[in-house]
Amino acid sequence: MRWRNAKKVKVDKVLSKSLFIVASPLSRLKAFTVDSFMLLMPILYVVFYVIFGSRELFREHMIDGWLLVLVPHFMITTFFLLFKGQTPGYKAYDIQLIDTKSKILKKANFIQLFSRYFLFLITTITLFGLFVPLFRKDKLSLFDVLSQTAPIESLKSDKK
Repeated sequence: MRWRNAKKVKVDKVLSKSLFIVASPLSRLKAFTVDSFMLLMPILYVVFYVIFGSRELFREHMIDGWLLVLVPHFMITTFFLLFKGQTPGYKAYDIQLIDTKSKILKKANFIQLFSRYFLFLITTITLFGLFVPLFRKDKLSLFDVLSQTAPIESLKSDKK
């Protein structure tokens, strides 16, 4: 009986690893670029020219300006990832964000998305974490590892 249990655990690990493929860093970069133009640029335009009136005034009130940019961006991005599992850029490149803690493939929860967003900001500011996927075997970013999420290629049944 002990051999059967050991064999079953080994098979379960193999199946869980083969359920998904982590999206390549290049496709995630392309998705980020699409998201930047579709989500971030309109927010930047409104904050620069509607709220502050010019880029010079934005520069004078930089902390307030970045808060006015990042809070709506966080809310919109989190909304997309929480309810759809994809941002527009992820959808364009057939990527889904999943929870790596669970045994089944499910969307990340709000706490994971919250931590992922702020870890992403810290990673981007420090530039250290941007190179982590190039050296990891599973190609996960530092903020994905710490928030226990993974951007995966969409499953065949989801593509129509």
